[in-house]
Amino acid sequence: MDLEFTKMNGAGNDFVLVDNRAGNIKLSTQQIVLLCDRHRGVGADGVMLLVPARNGKADWAWDFFNSDGSVADMCGNGARCFARYVRKATGLDRDFTFETAAGIIAASFTGERVTVNLTKPKDLNLNQSVPLASGNATLHSLNTGVPHAVQYVNDADKAMVLEHGAEIRHHAHFGPRGTNANFVQVLGKNHIRVRTFERGVEGETLACGTGVSASAMISSRVHGFTSPVKVLVQGGDELEVSFKENNGDFDDVRLTGPADFAFTGRIQI
Repeated sequence: MDLEFTKMNGAGNDFVLVDNRAGNIKLSTQQIVLLCDRHRGVGADGVMLLVPARNGKADWAWDFFNSDGSVADMCGNGARCFARYVRKATGLDRDFTFETAAGIIAASFTGERVTVNLTKPKDLNLNQSVPLASGNATLHSLNTGVPHAVQYVNDADKAMVLEHGAEIRHHAHFGPRGTNANFVQVLGKNHIRVRTFERGVEGETLACGTGVSASAMISSRVHGFTSPVKVLVQGGDELEVSFKENNGDFDDVRLTGPADFAFTGRIQI
């Protein structure tokens, strides 16, 4: 198959995007893995296909896959990239909505920065004592479209993200599907740094939008943060997470940050 694609990144979290509005592109797991391979393919943390909306309640929809070929429910950085891609591919010059497996996402634009809403968070669980190989760890968790665990660290540079992240990601405490693992350093009032081990990528990414959002909201409970929260990610960019609290629940969660085009091309897969 001769496939046209666009390469993008949101704060270093990178993606291959494909226009499949005609519905004639069917990618196998092997082809998705090849596309995401950084040596033999394009290289990406995930693949997104633009498709027509399915339920009539949104303007567009995506088919989104992790780099291991598994289906992904939601990705905050991916959502921002997808939004800019839709504008370019369709010529749409207004705000719009699109369907994900986690729900309908709304996108708005200020210059080249994109704001997307996240689906309503659920399953907040604070101060869980989880046995790890290094001893018991205090973890917090929240589902922001996908499940996330948060561990606070004194120095994010010294966090053993690959080793401890993999252990938390596959831990029976978060079974059966596992979780993403975030290592969070408090930099100041309403300001954190986050490193994330991503499920489906099975390694650290330069940014994770749903992860920084979960970390920001958990920080509001653990450290008394208020909205908006600034989040420094491993790629060096700073994202902003805003949210409201209503009767103990989080609502109206919005993630703002960059979404950059890298290049377009063709690949035989």
